[in-house]
Amino acid sequence: MKTSVRATWLALGAIALWATLAPVGVRLSHLPPFLTAGCALLIGSLVALPWSGFKWRLAIVPTSSLLLGVYGLFGYHFLLFVAFRTAPAIQANLVNYLWPLLIVVLAPLFNKHTQLKLRQVIAALAGFAGAALVMTGGKAISADFDVGYLAALASAFIWATYSLMTQRVKAFHTAAIGTFGLVSGLLSLVCHAALETPVTLSTQDAGLLVWMGLGPLGLAFYLWDAALKNGNAQHIGLLSFITPLGSTVLLLIDRQEALTPVVALAGLLIVGGAWLGRNTGPQEAANDPKFESLG
Repeated sequence: MKTSVRATWLALGAIALWATLAPVGVRLSHLPPFLTAGCALLIGSLVALPWSGFKWRLAIVPTSSLLLGVYGLFGYHFLLFVAFRTAPAIQANLVNYLWPLLIVVLAPLFNKHTQLKLRQVIAALAGFAGAALVMTGGKAISADFDVGYLAALASAFIWATYSLMTQRVKAFHTAAIGTFGLVSGLLSLVCHAALETPVTLSTQDAGLLVWMGLGPLGLAFYLWDAALKNGNAQHIGLLSFITPLGSTVLLLIDRQEALTPVVALAGLLIVGGAWLGRNTGPQEAANDPKFESLG
């Protein structure tokens, strides 16, 4: 399988898992967010064991790489939760979903083989328009400024730059994502202890947290890392707009509601943008080929 095709499937796997986060998150919305993230990230860190073939030493990384991983996983979730606490959820999430657009725009700063073309800018704007449409339901939202939007924008910047910087640091095995998740999970639980009210988990809560940890806050991060190491960051960034679309569709299915024309239009914009912005250049334009041998 060609490296670019493999990267696309890896990215789609991560996106599919992230799409399940909304329905699961809704069912766990009664739990404090840092407790939820902390438990899920700790569970997700365990995925590193089978991913590495139970060679735990592959998860050990230099301090600089560990700091980058914590910057990405913990920094992103910390600021996103702050945004949700201090700004309207829909608007905050909309600002947060600038991160795929930022990946497309900022990619040339992190990879000398990448260029920003008008076609990709149009594709990214189409994808963001589709994401905005599906998250707002096509309805107008308040444009009043809220300080929480700055936190949401910062979270978008962190995830975009983390995703791009993983290609520039010293090569590390994707199993190292487990180390990032372990430290980030512990920091999240510290935030829970300091900022949130303790709660008792039910059996159902525990089951959903296990799925969240193994899936959207676990395996998804490993697939995402492997995709970025093997593919074109701009194309992968455009594919990421599928996440809010998938989340909305799964929520509608979970609620047994019919798909709407707005969701269909959003799907056309997102999929059309991803197709328009696909990588049509030579394989050399993909991200560092030195990562191809790293799982």
